[in-house]
Amino acid sequence: MSAVITRDKPRIQLIIGTGREGRFSEKAAEWVTDRIAEREDLDLEVVDLRDYPLSFYDQPVPPAYGRRDYPAEAARWAEKIDEADGYLIITAEYNHGYPALLKNALDHAFPEFNRKPVAFVGYGNVGGARAIEQLRLVAVELEMAPLRHAVHVLPDVMRPVMQAGDAFDLELFAPLDQRLETAVTDLLWWARALAAARTAA
Repeated sequence: MSAVITRDKPRIQLIIGTGREGRFSEKAAEWVTDRIAEREDLDLEVVDLRDYPLSFYDQPVPPAYGRRDYPAEAARWAEKIDEADGYLIITAEYNHGYPALLKNALDHAFPEFNRKPVAFVGYGNVGGARAIEQLRLVAVELEMAPLRHAVHVLPDVMRPVMQAGDAFDLELFAPLDQRLETAVTDLLWWARALAAARTAA
């Protein structure tokens, strides 16, 4: 059965959508987690795709038609994402698109994503804008509700963070704090509204 809100706070999963060595997404996730930790109106869980290794998508029956009949590795991933009421996905932009690792993970499940909101934190030369636009199309096909507000981490923030290495100061992300606040507040509104609708259905 699909997870619904049976508690006071929506459960939001922060999905780290890249896996390469030295990835910037870890730093972005640390900033997001730090800022969201100050809020008392949600439960946050970080979900790292590195912790859910999946074979290249080869399921004989598409998840949209398979009634949750997954192979073991995909079942573990699907069960995890099924716990969420909404998602905040951190994505890089590679060659005007989003990471193959992220697309592969999205392709391995379907009903677990249905009727849940998703927002994005993107980074790259244009703040991951092209990757996010493409991901919104994928989200629609997964019967999710992709949201308007997103956080775009541009090079003027990325460069000093990367140059600082592991000792970077979270305050380097401070110019984006208000954008994150807006995106998360909107995500929570939709998470509550859609959870109520799923329960009623």
